[in-house]
Amino acid sequence: MKLQIRRLDKTLPLPEYKTEGAAGIDLYVREKTQIPARSIAVVPLNVSIKPPTEHFVLLAPRSSLHKRGLMFANSVGIMDEDYCGDDDEYRAILYNFTDSDVLVARGDRIAQAVILPREKVAIEEVESMESVSRGGIGSTGI
Repeated sequence: MKLQIRRLDKTLPLPEYKTEGAAGIDLYVREKTQIPARSIAVVPLNVSIKPPTEHFVLLAPRSSLHKRGLMFANSVGIMDEDYCGDDDEYRAILYNFTDSDVLVARGDRIAQAVILPREKVAIEEVESMESVSRGGIGSTGI
């Protein structure tokens, strides 16, 4: 299976799996971005990606991002198969949860792309789920 990637800045590395067992492809920051304390910023990731047919890209934070006081503001990104034009650069929406500004440098690896299969389902509206309700969030534990 092939993954088409367009880099906007070819002086930055091509995204890659960093280990043999890696599930995500590391993406590189294209522009230095200063994120003020307790604020959100959009950080360009230097790629447009066209996943294989019937696949999508799950854009996720690298596990080390929190060590810098940053997290994805929207948890993860779902990049649809048809979000793949030359100007459809992937971006990470980051929240700085610290009391200090955080600098994200050009070339930093802050996000990863995971390629996943996409299933379409037929939507059927029903009047009842015909199942016992479980009680909501945290209903099986503390």
